[in-house]
Amino acid sequence: KLLILRGHHQPITAVAFGNTEHPLVVCSASQDHVLMWRLDECREKALHGMDPRGLVLGTRPGEVRCVKFSPDDQMAAVCAGNRVLVLDVQSRTARAELEGHQGPVTAAEFCAWQAHVVVSGSEDRSFKVWDCRTGALMHSSAVLTASPLLSLFTDGESQQLVAGGAEGQLCIFSLVEGHHYRHVTRVDLRKETESFYARRPGDAPDLSPLTRDVRQEGPQQGQVDVALPVLSLARCDLPPGLGPGHGCLSPDRTSCVWVGSSAGLFILNLASFELEAALHYKDFLNLSIQVAGSCAVMSSRGKAFCLLASMFGNEVAGLELDPAALVRSQQHPHLGTQLSVLPSSGVSPTSPLYFGVAEATRVKPASHQQAATQSSLRDQPLVFHSRVRSSGYTAAPHVTMFSPKTNVRSGCKRPSRRRSTHTCQQCPSDSPPPTQLRRRLAVAQGPVAVRCVQFSGDGRWLACGLADHLSLVFDAHLTGAPAVFSGHDGAVSALGWSHDARWLLSASLDGTLRVWSARSREPALCLGTDVFPEPVHHAQFYYLDSFVLVSSGPEFQLLRHHLDTRKDEIKRYKQRSRCTRVFRLPTTGAAEITGLSAANEFYSHLVLAASRSRTVEVFDLNAGRSAAVIQGVHSRPPHQICQNQVSEVGPAHRL
Repeated sequence: KLLILRGHHQPITAVAFGNTEHPLVVCSASQDHVLMWRLDECREKALHGMDPRGLVLGTRPGEVRCVKFSPDDQMAAVCAGNRVLVLDVQSRTARAELEGHQGPVTAAEFCAWQAHVVVSGSEDRSFKVWDCRTGALMHSSAVLTASPLLSLFTDGESQQLVAGGAEGQLCIFSLVEGHHYRHVTRVDLRKETESFYARRPGDAPDLSPLTRDVRQEGPQQGQVDVALPVLSLARCDLPPGLGPGHGCLSPDRTSCVWVGSSAGLFILNLASFELEAALHYKDFLNLSIQVAGSCAVMSSRGKAFCLLASMFGNEVAGLELDPAALVRSQQHPHLGTQLSVLPSSGVSPTSPLYFGVAEATRVKPASHQQAATQSSLRDQPLVFHSRVRSSGYTAAPHVTMFSPKTNVRSGCKRPSRRRSTHTCQQCPSDSPPPTQLRRRLAVAQGPVAVRCVQFSGDGRWLACGLADHLSLVFDAHLTGAPAVFSGHDGAVSALGWSHDARWLLSASLDGTLRVWSARSREPALCLGTDVFPEPVHHAQFYYLDSFVLVSSGPEFQLLRHHLDTRKDEIKRYKQRSRCTRVFRLPTTGAAEITGLSAANEFYSHLVLAASRSRTVEVFDLNAGRSAAVIQGVHSRPPHQICQNQVSEVGPAHRL
């Protein structure tokens, strides 16, 4: 039965429910009063024919834009003008008056794990964090967006703050102690929606069976294309079986948030910062509201309830949704099996990787082996005269007891027995990342930039590429003099160790690529601008050192190499090493590659490429084509991409 609460003399501008069900309370605010209603007592009085009366928490607060209860319903934050009033429910007095915003306060939120902490957002496009016990300001952010902030949300599991703006921007901050309110990421709701539908085959399906229109009033409106301001944010409860990745199974509960906008409802994953589901009001013909002026969402017992108010009329509509069914209905069946860096099948004969496997496993026929054996037996000069001393047949065999090694270079040192048994200290998976500085080392005398660093696979050596055209190799403890590799005419842009740490690969902005022996400072292989017409931004060994993977301009190349450090005494300038191009593939849209990553510690068919168009593309070299494109990964072009090479714990590697 409809319950009507009367007590305000001015228009009500803000209403909020409490967080506990027993007793269930409602707070309403206007310019004259701030009232709290206990619904069980109000309904009891209404049944007996009496008018329900509310408890006055405050008088004449001014224009109220938002009201929020604390998690235990003991306090209420009232946003009135440029200030936030924290009212005590039991004593009906003001605990604190928080002032500091330069514009009207539009949203307030109590911290989910610290009830005394209040976060406020304002039209001055910033948020502030307060301690309501003392009224002290704990943190004040900079200007976040070009439009006012409209909504706030704190997630207790991830300890993150989500701030929504009027232009559809979501700013996520970390509230973990010690993070100092670090800015995690920014999500553009419109671009994320476009990316969400770009990953789905076809248009959005008809989701009307998942939504039931509870109450609607007013005539049918036409379809209107509107912006996506973030009107409200609320917790979204998904079952443990639904995890990150758009419906893939996960044993843990996923932290998600409902994002209510004027054009639709969205489920945002706070772990991957991607949309798990999207629902547009215009997709439902039986819904009277297609453009909402205000929105409120609440989750309870696996269901979600949304209350919409029309922007252009007096219509009100209520929606009941099943978030789990909504997420399952918008999975991505076109991807088939999930992409994994671990191959699920052997190399195809048509794959460019088949060349390396065939060369490694090829066995010579018996006739060729016999011919090779016969060719190795050459005629030797024979002397049968015993008086010829130069023949050596009459002399006793000469045995060399000791021969000093005289061809040792001064710059190369034989590794000690202790250094050969060096092992990496692995960080436990349940421990936090290291934050304390252990050692600082200046790699050059002047202000020379370090362009790239790379550890060897065994963790013994650290290679540094400098802007002064040099490459330095330190030991893992950064002790002793480094080995210097010189020869490039431009800044070193990329370094890569081989799987066995015998070879070091370096690429430079001068358009050259060099492969060095770790025991020598002379290059074993040099490739110039005739092979790479544009500067090389990334280079690495690939497929257990079977190939060299290079990115140059908008394409990456797969090179088959043969390294030979032997020198001809007459033609020392001529290198015995050789390299041939096996495969080349451009990115989608021919955008310049800014980062490349592929596993070399094990056989893997996948290559990740980040481009200047702010996309990450996954290439399957077993099929020789692009497997997936992720658009809008950053607000600016990414400059590096990295993936976990090996892991001793956990399931298989997945993208």
